[in-house]
Amino acid sequence: MSKLKVLYHSDNSLAKTGFGRVSKALLTYLYKTGKYDIYQYCCGVHEGHPDLIRTPWKSLGVLPNNQQEVNELNKDPQVARQASYGSHLIDKAIKEIKPDVYIGTQDIWGIDYSIDKPWFKNITSVLWTTLDSLPILPSAVEAAKKIDNLWVWSNFAEKELHSLGYNKVKTVHGPIETVPFFKYPKEKKLELRKRFNLNEDEFIIGFVFRNQLRKSVPNLLEGFSLFKKRTCSKAKLLLHTHFGEGWDIPRLMQQYGIDGNDVLTTYICKDCKNYFIHPFVGQDKECPMCKSKKGLNTTNTQNGVTEQQLADVYNLMDVYCHPFTSGGQEIPIQEAKLCELITLVTNYSCGEEMCEEGSESLVLDWSKYTEHNTQFIKASTYPESIYKQLTKVYRMSEIKKIDKGAKARNWALENFSIESVGKKFEEFLDSCPKTEYDFKFDQSSGKNPDAKVREAKDDSEWLIYLYKDILNMNVDQNDDGHKHWMAQLARGTDRKSIVDFFRQTAQKDIDKDKKINFEDLLGKDDKGKRILYVMPESIGDIYISTALFENIKQLYPDHNLYVATKPQYHEILAGNPHVYKTLSFIEQMNNLLWLEGQGDHEGFFEVAYLPHVGTQKFFDYQHNGKDKIQFDLCTY
Repeated sequence: MSKLKVLYHSDNSLAKTGFGRVSKALLTYLYKTGKYDIYQYCCGVHEGHPDLIRTPWKSLGVLPNNQQEVNELNKDPQVARQASYGSHLIDKAIKEIKPDVYIGTQDIWGIDYSIDKPWFKNITSVLWTTLDSLPILPSAVEAAKKIDNLWVWSNFAEKELHSLGYNKVKTVHGPIETVPFFKYPKEKKLELRKRFNLNEDEFIIGFVFRNQLRKSVPNLLEGFSLFKKRTCSKAKLLLHTHFGEGWDIPRLMQQYGIDGNDVLTTYICKDCKNYFIHPFVGQDKECPMCKSKKGLNTTNTQNGVTEQQLADVYNLMDVYCHPFTSGGQEIPIQEAKLCELITLVTNYSCGEEMCEEGSESLVLDWSKYTEHNTQFIKASTYPESIYKQLTKVYRMSEIKKIDKGAKARNWALENFSIESVGKKFEEFLDSCPKTEYDFKFDQSSGKNPDAKVREAKDDSEWLIYLYKDILNMNVDQNDDGHKHWMAQLARGTDRKSIVDFFRQTAQKDIDKDKKINFEDLLGKDDKGKRILYVMPESIGDIYISTALFENIKQLYPDHNLYVATKPQYHEILAGNPHVYKTLSFIEQMNNLLWLEGQGDHEGFFEVAYLPHVGTQKFFDYQHNGKDKIQFDLCTY
C-alpha cells in the first residue's frame, strides 16, 4: 500500500524564522517515521532555488522562476505579497502532487485563500495558524466557521474562538527540537563567558527576538536602566537580534541613558559562520576569525546562528526577559525554559499560557492599549514591573533558581517538545484517509474581469470594493496593495487605469487556471485549412477588422477563417458571412509559434494574423511560408 502523501505549506525548513524552525523540527520527525511521502511548499522561495534540493523530503517553491511572470505579479504589492505566501502556484502544487493531506502553517492571511479552492474540502485540510490579539481577526473567525481543522498555536486564541461558539478549534503548539537546548555545567558557562570577555559576576539579562514593533524593546531598555541604577550596577543586557531592522536600539539606549558597553548583541560571520557576543559597533565589520571584509553582521533571518550556537547564547544568561505586545507562541520563551532559565513574560496573548501554573514564569504586568488602524488590543509592559521581577531573580537563592529552572524545563518538554507535538501529528495523520481525486479542479476562482465596479467617493473604500469585486480578495487600508494604489491615486493616476489593471490581472489569473484541449474548439474536418485572425479588443478595432475578412477569404478560399476576441465582443462578429467561428481570446494567442507550430508542435492554423501586437512586441510574420502577396508594391 502506498504511503500517505502530506503537503506541508509553510516557511522553508532552512529559514531562520519561527515558522521555518518549526517546519524543520516537525518534518524531520515525520520523515524519520518512514510512514509518509512528505512534500513542502516553501513560502517566499522561487521554483528551482538551490535550497529546495537540500532537504530529504521534496521541497517546492511558491514563486515562478520566470522573471516576466514575477514582474507581472509585482505590479500590485498585494498580489505579490499573496504570491510570496503561495497563492499563485498552490493549485499547480495540489494537481501535481495529489496529496492526501494538506497542512497550511502560516499567519492566517498567508493561507486562508485556500479555503474556497475546490480541492480544500475534498482532501483532509488543516490551517494551523498563529492568532495573537483580541478581537480575533475576522478572517480567522470566518475560517473557523467554514473548516473542520483550524488549529492555533496558543490556547489564548482557542479560548476566545470557543467563546464565540467555534468549538472545533484546538491548540497544537509549534514543536521545538529540544536536543540542543539544555543547561550547561557551570564550568562550560564560565568558559563561554571567558571566550567573550564577560566576567563571572556580571548579571546578564537576555532577550532573543526578531526586531519587530511588537517586541517591547523600549520598555525593556527602560526597565533595564532602572534595574542597573537601583539594584545591580554590573548588569548587562544581551539582545540577540538584528540591529538593522525594526527598533533603533542605539538611539533608545541614549534615550534611557544606557552605556553602549552594557548592551550586548550577537554577531555572525556570513563566510566562516563563527559568532561573537559583543557590544553593538555597527554592521559590515571585518571578521576577527577569517578576516572577511564586511563579513560580520548582527544575527538575522538570512544569516543566523545554528541551534547549538543559540543554546550557547542562552547559557550566557542569568535570566530571560520577554516583554511583547502580543505573540502567537514566542518560541524563545520555551527554549529559555529548556535551558532552565527563569523567564519573565508579559501575561497577555500567548503569554497567558507561558505564565500558567507549572510554567515557573514570573509575570510582567502590563497596561492595555488599542493599536492604531488594526484596533487590536495590545499590551504595553510596565518598565517598573520588569525592574521588580529582575530584582526578584537577582536576589533569589541559588537553590530556588535551580528548582524553578528544572520545573520550567519539564513543563516545556511536556508541552512543546518535538516528541510531544510530533506524536499528536502522527496520530492525526494515521487517522486520515487516502484521497480519491475524482473531483474537478475547475471551480471558479471568484475573479471577475467583467465585474461592475461599485462607485464610492472615498478612494479607500473604492479600492476595497475593487479588490473584492474583481480579484475576489479581502483587503483593508493596512494592506500593501491598498497603500500602493492610494499613493498612485494621490499622484494623479486616474481610476480607469487602475480598473483596467485589475481587470487584466483577473483575466490573466483565469487564463492561467484554464486547462483547455484547444483542438476541441476547432472544426473536425478543416485541419490544415484554418486561418486565424486575432484582435482581443476593442469595439472600434474589431469593427474595422471586419473590413479585412472578405479579402482574407479571397486569398484563402478553401480555408476556414477563425476570429479570436474577448467574449464581450463576440456579438460584433455574429452573422458575419466570412467568419467560420469566433473563439475566445486567451493569452497563448499572443504566441505565433503556438498557433502556427514549431518543431514537434504542429500548431493549429496554417496562418495566424496578430495585428494587435505587430513586430514591436512579438514575432508574428512567419505564416509557415504560405502567406500570399496580394499587392506587390516593389518589383526589381
